[in-house]
Amino acid sequence: MSHFSTVTTELRDRQTLVAALTDLGHSPQEGSQQVRGYRGQTVTAELAIAQAGGADIGFRLNADSGSYELVTDLDLWKQPVPVERFLAQLHQRYALRTILASSAEEGFQVNEQTNQLDGSIELVVTRWDS
Repeated sequence: MSHFSTVTTELRDRQTLVAALTDLGHSPQEGSQQVRGYRGQTVTAELAIAQAGGADIGFRLNADSGSYELVTDLDLWKQPVPVERFLAQLHQRYALRTILASSAEEGFQVNEQTNQLDGSIELVVTRWDS
């Protein structure tokens, strides 16, 4: 019996996902990865983060939705925050990376980036038109 759980996300861009995970202090391994779970069970994912204790966190592309889903054995979750908070932090970093890339593409420059006490991030961007 499998102990793996799958959590859907709206994370669609692989490189942005890798960058967001890196921002959060993780070192995701890319390519076809075996995500380890309970009693040596594995599932294949496109990204994997090793955890202490032999269970990993994986992200695999859902072909139907076009987004990456988190796959892991939740009973062996070893992160300092619950999975819901982990995903909230990941989505925030992913959104920040997406906004920064889109802003730069449109010719904006970040003048200020402030991390607020409530965990939100405030950005001030400007663009000089000629």
